[in-house]
Amino acid sequence: MHTEQKLNMTMLCDFYELTMGNGYFQTGLRNRITYFDVFFRDVPDKGGFAICAGLDQLIDYILDLHFDEEDIAYLRGRNLFSEEFLDYLRDFRFTGDIWAIPEGTPIFPQEPVITVRAPAIQAQLIETFTLLAINHQSLIATKANRIVRAAQGRTVLEFGSRRAQGTDGAISGARAAYIGGCAGTACTISDQLYGVPAGGTMAHAWVQMFDSQYDAFEAYCKLYPHNATLLVDTYNTLRSGVPDAIRAFDAVLKPLGIQTCGIRLDSGDIAYLTQKARKMLDDAGWTGCRISASNSLDEYIIRDLLIQGAQIDLFGVGERMITASSQPVFGGVYKLVAVEDGTGTVIPKIKVSENVDKITNPHYKKVYRIFDKSTGKAEADYITIWDEMVDETQSLELFDPRATWKRKTYTDFTVKPLQQRIFQGGKLVYRRPSLQETQAYCKEQVETLWDEVKRFENPHTYYVDLSQRLWDVKQALLRESK
Repeated sequence: MHTEQKLNMTMLCDFYELTMGNGYFQTGLRNRITYFDVFFRDVPDKGGFAICAGLDQLIDYILDLHFDEEDIAYLRGRNLFSEEFLDYLRDFRFTGDIWAIPEGTPIFPQEPVITVRAPAIQAQLIETFTLLAINHQSLIATKANRIVRAAQGRTVLEFGSRRAQGTDGAISGARAAYIGGCAGTACTISDQLYGVPAGGTMAHAWVQMFDSQYDAFEAYCKLYPHNATLLVDTYNTLRSGVPDAIRAFDAVLKPLGIQTCGIRLDSGDIAYLTQKARKMLDDAGWTGCRISASNSLDEYIIRDLLIQGAQIDLFGVGERMITASSQPVFGGVYKLVAVEDGTGTVIPKIKVSENVDKITNPHYKKVYRIFDKSTGKAEADYITIWDEMVDETQSLELFDPRATWKRKTYTDFTVKPLQQRIFQGGKLVYRRPSLQETQAYCKEQVETLWDEVKRFENPHTYYVDLSQRLWDVKQALLRESK
């Protein structure tokens, strides 16, 4: 059973969220309306963009927020919380508003991916799970998308369950990898729960179980004639593995008129072996036989294999995708950006730090994406105060976020608000797309980015800038903080 089905995820929170909640309750701040933003500061692997994922799990979490009696008994046993606060938790539900950038959207540092408007206790309590869901799945979706792009149109499957960091790392990680562009997974439960297509053929143990390699291949072809992918590197790939596979295909599949089949390599010099294997298969008439490769692959190894002329139709990628091993932390944060006073006026808040990257962008905001009318390409993102509108008939000047002396002027453009309302007054108002729709949307949106932004090394900096009004508010708050 899935971890989230066994436990009350409301209790998956940092303990300070409960101590602060009790404090808000005791000091009369429980119902003060607050605004929190989820954003991140750096793209993993020094890439040009990330992929947003994890929203669907956040929705399930919000819909199920509650405290059971055993949860309340546990909290009472800590001798920290007032009985009034514990009584309040008995009827706890989320009644706020949430806006989010849809899953599959390319996202960039410093822009609000999710905005939460809710009473203080509610907004504070959901911090940990919100970050957990968005950080993990955005990380894996981003890594998967890099690997899929490196494969240049070839199929990529997620093979990482056995190396994942815990059960949910495997289960929701496979989901995120699918959003990022993988065609399927080896993780059966991810197919059962989310509809990520699961598949697989054999391990070396199957080959070793039989008296001969050929017997193993023949038996498998007879059992699964329409899904016959044979692992050819148990003993000697070119001397016996590929020849035995060809013999089995000839003996079992050819009489049935089946021409589709496959071989897989999991070791050795993949570039050299696949070139030799391709020739052997083609010479034997099995030109439709697909060659799969696995074994600690990532985007750089895949890119190099293809440069070296490897003949690979399908990549199975495991540990380096499911753990995002090259940079296994996404780094999203959850920060207070505004509160409302008694009249409903929004009062911006800022966090100041000697580390410039940790200074937050205050206020209740909107995020717009600017598209060039002539090319349809995404050019920049523009963050404004919530009530600002962008006039498409006027030129717009933006500054480079990392080199503010650089500026760019847009004159022939359209804009699209990125965030959509997910919850309103605690009620779900968002149509949840299917996972297949999300994957297709992700592919479509990544294609709106310039190739320069999609480079693995030294990508072009994508502009993300603040409106003049928002910039002025931020500077005023910085001056007040001195």
